[in-house]
Amino acid sequence: MHTEPHQPLTTATRYSDPVHRPRPIELHTVLLPTEVPPGVDWVTLPNGIRTLAYTHPHPDSAPEPERVQPEGIPRWAKTTALLAPTLGGGIAAAGFGISYAAPGVLAMAEALWATVALIAAGALAPLLLRASRSRGGRGAGPVQHITQNITATGVFGRATGTLNNR
Repeated sequence: MHTEPHQPLTTATRYSDPVHRPRPIELHTVLLPTEVPPGVDWVTLPNGIRTLAYTHPHPDSAPEPERVQPEGIPRWAKTTALLAPTLGGGIAAAGFGISYAAPGVLAMAEALWATVALIAAGALAPLLLRASRSRGGRGAGPVQHITQNITATGVFGRATGTLNNR
């Protein structure tokens, strides 16, 4: 009969599953630092084991590409870029204000014309009275009564008036 060494049966231990079973210790060959090929270096793995592995070349060994300095932005371009929104905003605000002020400006223009008409009527009235009194040298003419009715509605309302000669 063939006899083989066997392990005695034991109860399940922490290492009974093949995935977590500790590996047997194997003897490795030792490399001298002069025998390590280029591109291979000693690395430490996350579990603490040091081993040889292929590595990327160090950045200081590769020539660094020359950095090209971007051309600066001219000062006139920066100034224009900063002034453009300010100027545009000012124009927009002015247009907005004029659109709100237009009815008031029109009312003030009408009030101004009414004031001019009133001043003109006041300046021409004495001239008309003098001209009507001197008729052919017969003395003073008949007394005339001039009544003037002027009405206006609101602060900036249009003034209307009538002139009555009696």
